[in-house]
Amino acid sequence: MAASTTPIPLLTPYKMGRFNLSLRVVMAPLTRNRSYNNMPQPHAILYYSQRASNGGFLITEATGVSDTAQGYPETPGIWTEEQVKAWKPIVDAVHEKGGIFFCQMWHVGRVSTYGFQPNGEAPISCTDKGVTPGLHGEDCYSNPSTFMMKNSMYNLTGFDGVEIHGANGYLIDQFLKDQVNDRTDNYGGSLENRCRFPLEIMEAVADEVGADRVGIRLSPYTDFMEAGDSNPEALGLYMASALSKLGILYLHVIEAREVKMNDRYEAPPSLLPMKNAFEGTFIAAGGYSRDGGNKAIAENCADLVAFGRLFLANPDLPKRFELNAPLNGYNRNTFYTPDPVVGYTDYPFLDVLGLNKH
Repeated sequence: MAASTTPIPLLTPYKMGRFNLSLRVVMAPLTRNRSYNNMPQPHAILYYSQRASNGGFLITEATGVSDTAQGYPETPGIWTEEQVKAWKPIVDAVHEKGGIFFCQMWHVGRVSTYGFQPNGEAPISCTDKGVTPGLHGEDCYSNPSTFMMKNSMYNLTGFDGVEIHGANGYLIDQFLKDQVNDRTDNYGGSLENRCRFPLEIMEAVADEVGADRVGIRLSPYTDFMEAGDSNPEALGLYMASALSKLGILYLHVIEAREVKMNDRYEAPPSLLPMKNAFEGTFIAAGGYSRDGGNKAIAENCADLVAFGRLFLANPDLPKRFELNAPLNGYNRNTFYTPDPVVGYTDYPFLDVLGLNKH
């Protein structure tokens, strides 16, 4: 099995601000539910380092910014000194492989339950409308400082930057989407008002750690956790333009999944207005295949392409893309199990399979 002599778009170098990437393949943030008691674990050292490469870009699983941020079992946090110290050897392992490593920070908002909240309190949200089947949250405005790490803690982890999770129906997305945000103050109603809180967060985080080390993930076209919008095109374009003015490093957007037409996968064009409105690096995500990702890069629909499930199941995904080698299938049943090995670090490499031959 020989590598192609024709340049593979996904494997071409790219300069993302201060970071020199050797390829356009990004490891997407993937919740794995293996951080016991919200503490990053030693087994994550192997997991992330397996998927790191020289000049490769990785984003951590969603990481809680406070004790009110959690909504799923065994997800990591970064709000205590102990958690920050636990991340350090994981970050070091990625850096030893030459990788660039960003921490994705989230607050789940109304997707949480009373059981995850301190003292059994109601979850924080932009609304008191509950997620089916009827959970009710607090109608409150959460201060942007929730998403800020003190410089001393940020430096201690050694992360190269942070990605703010503004997608998939979680707290920031709850403010953005008009199907959820029913506020009548300056944080609800008009498009500008609904975008106010997310943009305040981004400005605060950029001031804290540097705009050139900050990205955000958005999903204007999705309706995860009942968070849909009546005009996703306008929402996406407004946010892309406003974020560009803040000078942040990248915009990472989840689009509708690529579709198969006439035996070929076509990358949806819906993100092009957002890409054109944003002056930084634009990352596309949405169930891409190798062919779809190459097409997106070749046609300038994206600067980088994030891969989730394929990277989960193929720790050497860039090498497989280079050789156009068969991919390991992923096992959905082990995506979120707490086992530190099975479905986590036991997916085989090409070398083990005897397929890494030039």
